[in-house]
Amino acid sequence: MWPYFPELLERPVPRYTSYPTAAEFHDRVSPSDMAQAVDAIEPGEPVSLYVHIPFCEKICWYCGCNTSAANRSGRLSAYLESLRAEAALIAERLDRKIAISQLAFGGGSPNALPPDDFKSLADDLVKAFEIENPHISVELDPRGMTRGWARTLGALQAKKVSLGVQSFSPHVQRAIGRVQPIEIVERVFDWLREAGVGSINFDLMYGLPGQKLTDLYDTLCSTINMNPDRIALFGYAHAPGMIPRQRQIDAASLPDAKLRFRSAELGYDTLVKSGYAPIGFDHFAQPLDPLEVAARSGRLRRNFQGFTDDPAQTVIGLGATAISVFPDRILQNEKNSGSYRSKIAARQFATSRGVARSAEDRVRGAIVESLLCKGAADIDGLTDADSALDQIAPFRTHGLLEIDGNHIRLHENAVPYARTIAACFDRFRAHDPKRFSNAI
Repeated sequence: MWPYFPELLERPVPRYTSYPTAAEFHDRVSPSDMAQAVDAIEPGEPVSLYVHIPFCEKICWYCGCNTSAANRSGRLSAYLESLRAEAALIAERLDRKIAISQLAFGGGSPNALPPDDFKSLADDLVKAFEIENPHISVELDPRGMTRGWARTLGALQAKKVSLGVQSFSPHVQRAIGRVQPIEIVERVFDWLREAGVGSINFDLMYGLPGQKLTDLYDTLCSTINMNPDRIALFGYAHAPGMIPRQRQIDAASLPDAKLRFRSAELGYDTLVKSGYAPIGFDHFAQPLDPLEVAARSGRLRRNFQGFTDDPAQTVIGLGATAISVFPDRILQNEKNSGSYRSKIAARQFATSRGVARSAEDRVRGAIVESLLCKGAADIDGLTDADSALDQIAPFRTHGLLEIDGNHIRLHENAVPYARTIAACFDRFRAHDPKRFSNAI
């Protein structure tokens, strides 16, 4: 069993899919910042593309994504036109060959689009950026999937898809506004295998309203029986003050901190015992899966899509609310789809928020990423190393890590504390505690 030290988990912390985190974004940026960042990309530098599709056929209550109902074909068509125009703006500035390593589609639910429209968009992006052998990944809502959509992914030779599952327990599904019988997921899974999709991920959640340990265990067993290549097991973050749709969830039925902890532990133990390799603190992969190989060989990375084997340090985001990451800055597009389309129509980048990454931020970001991806980090170059070491002293006292000079190594039982330990190296964390999710 994982040791439970609730006093070490009291402070809500970011998920650290970037550093600085989105909480540090401000509006003192402009489209020129995006132009400068794109111009600075070196020829041959690995770059990934992320395309945000902010539409779903049905809106789930728990979801914190920027998405709305895909109920008007005209709005979808206008959005796709803007995506193509934004891609053209970026491609024009590149004016040279770059190595696009991955093309990821997320949302929302990309399969809220008709499959022919999605294939046309993907083909146009591959052509615009001259992508050779594109590594395409797509997030999917099983409820809107068809065999035709699966065949489209096969035709595109999609390398990875991620299915939003969350829970197979009917009463939990009703409590989060996502009724999705297991038969739907099983059927979609078979279609994807039939189409030749190489890697299938299931997104699962713990900490959901009314979810008992037995509910989670049953969902895990059903998932294991289907044998997906990867599993992501996230803790639900309840923030109705920031995400109004979550007000439809009964907060009184949410599990307490100890049950959340034991749920995360149950998920970890069950998946590891079934043969999945733990990747960081919330991902799991089959042996020899590229994610598992990256973790084992020390090449695991962390970005806005979670743990990844993508080596690119630069990610260009396309679409409303999409985030672009560069070595010296992080930039986010307009969140409102109408405002996004207006800027793109005026042949401007839609940049509206962001943050610069100072040399110190890059040092701290590397420490945070290394702790989460490798369970160890060197803190050479950190200006206030003594202060950070003082902050992690309680974790050392509880036997969760060891320190050798400027090298920190987390023990195996420190998995549930990794984010809290990483937060000790975050210079921005004098924060409103309501702004972040539970540490576990």
